Formats: sequence, C-alpha cells, structure tokens
Amino acid sequence: MVDESSMDGARPDAPQSFSDRVLRLLGKVEHRVATTPADREAAFRLRFDAYKNIGFLEGGDGDRLYDPRYDDAPNAWITTTWIDGELAGTVRVNIGAGENAILPGLRVFADVLMPKLSGGQVIAEFTRLAARLSLSSIHPELAYVVMRPAFMAAEHFEADFAVGTPRSEHIAFYRRAFGATVWRPPRDYPGLTAKLACVGAEYRPARQHIESRYPFFKSSPAERESLFGRELAVPTAAEVQA
Repeated sequence: MVDESSMDGARPDAPQSFSDRVLRLLGKVEHRVATTPADREAAFRLRFDAYKNIGFLEGGDGDRLYDPRYDDAPNAWITTTWIDGELAGTVRVNIGAGENAILPGLRVFADVLMPKLSGGQVIAEFTRLAARLSLSSIHPELAYVVMRPAFMAAEHFEADFAVGTPRSEHIAFYRRAFGATVWRPPRDYPGLTAKLACVGAEYRPARQHIESRYPFFKSSPAERESLFGRELAVPTAAEVQA
C-alpha cells in the first residue's frame, strides 16, 4: 500500500508542473517485471512492510506478502520501479479474459467483473500497490511513477477495462491515475483490515485523456515490449488453469 503522502499529497493542481516533476524523476527510474527470485522476494517484502506500516494486514506474521494463486499465475506480472538502483515501489498486474480468468477482484467483486469477462472483454487489474515510505516522502509523485508500468500493461495487452480495488480514501488517486469511477462501494476483503472498493475505467478512451493530462504515462511499443514481451495475446483459459 502506498502511504498517504504519496497518494494524497501529490494532488496535481497544476498538471503541467506536476508532469514536469514526474518526467524529471523518470530520468532516474527503471521499470522492470520481477522475474528473478531476488526481485520477486524484494517485491513481496516491500508489500508486507508497506501494508504492515498502516495496519492493513490481518495478523501480519512473517516478512513477505505473497499470493501464490495470483503472483504465480501465467497472467500475472509483478512490476517493480527502481530509483537510482533502489526498489521504490511495486504493483501487480493480472490480465484476465473469459470465464476462467484468474483475477484477485473476483473473490469479492465477481458480480461486476464476471459479466465483462463472460462477454469476451479483457480486464487489466492492478493490485498490491506499494511504495517505499522513505522514498515517497522525498518524491510525493511516486505513486504515479509506480503505477506507470501497470498503465503500460493495459495498453500492451489491449485491455478493454482497467480495474483497481482501493480503500475509499484512495479512490480519488485512481480517478486521477486512470480515470476510474466507482463500480462497487467498499466491501470486506480477505486478509485485510480495511474494506476495498472496486473502481474501473474503459481503458482506451481513458488512456487518451490521461496521457493528454499526464504525458509521463506515454510509452513506446519498444518500452512496453521490453517489459511484457512481444506476444500480445492474453493467456487462454487452458493456460491459466495449467
């Protein structure tokens, strides 16, 4: 979970100056998908620390937040953001299509997500957003930078919808970050102490508006391929079940 200053303290009242700051910060940033054991462990530990810091975990034993079903699925990409070589943040992206899709949000919000999946539409779900507190206090815009590779994934996999499950106090961030509206109000969520809402947006029209307002979300095909590969197909139901 991103701390409050990173989501709420970076309200971009002057979009151009805000975008300029983010674009300058991107000069120090490396995005990559966690594929090595070391990078994955670093992401799981950062999640745990961020969630525990705000009392968001039920229990909170151990030192890592790892969800085998959603982290190990073939439709999962654990994106990480590094600043000057230090892990600054992470967000997980799950791409779902069809009735057998594996998406975290289906545990609680199947009533709104399943009809879209059954209708053949592709959903990019963004979960486990977390940032390093020490860096978010230095860079109030960090939450937007951490979200950038998730935004890129939605474009790369040609998603129809982008979906998130934030706490009520963070809905405004998701509205700014990718034009989300509330699909379902907050509900109890397994393993967490707070209720989460389901927010979403039609990705294609939202992308044009968001990239116009926040140019730092723009990316090239080469940059997207470097993270997510050349294959654009969403994993099939058989691949997801394997």
